Amino acid sequence: MLRYFKYYPVSLFVVSAIWYLSFFTPPQSSLNDIPYMDKIVHVCMYGGLSTTLWIEYLIHHRFLAPKRVVAGAIVCPALMSGCIEMLQATCTDTRSGDWLDFAANCTGIILASLAGYCLWRPLIRKHLQK
Repeated sequence: MLRYFKYYPVSLFVVSAIWYLSFFTPPQSSLNDIPYMDKIVHVCMYGGLSTTLWIEYLIHHRFLAPKRVVAGAIVCPALMSGCIEMLQATCTDTRSGDWLDFAANCTGIILASLAGYCLWRPLIRKHLQK
């Protein structure tokens, strides 16, 4: 368990930030007038989480273990997203669970995973081989 703090400190911080941001009441701003801004934020939050998971995994592991990466960078963030949406729907008065939010979260995860495999993996491998 302690190795997760050693190998994934940024990812754990992002997870904590997402949990916090998912349950606090955001202030009203002019950004709320932008269509689908909420969905864009969801894509960015979960895309950022999956990106940090990919980068930290690739830095600390010489070989890619597909089952671990799929579980850690895709399945776990998607499950966390689903849990948060259900908790928002059932346990809060100021937030609501939304299937479109869940879909936006999964879109961010998938986009970040594609970038992780196609972009970050070759770049990090190239730098670590030096």
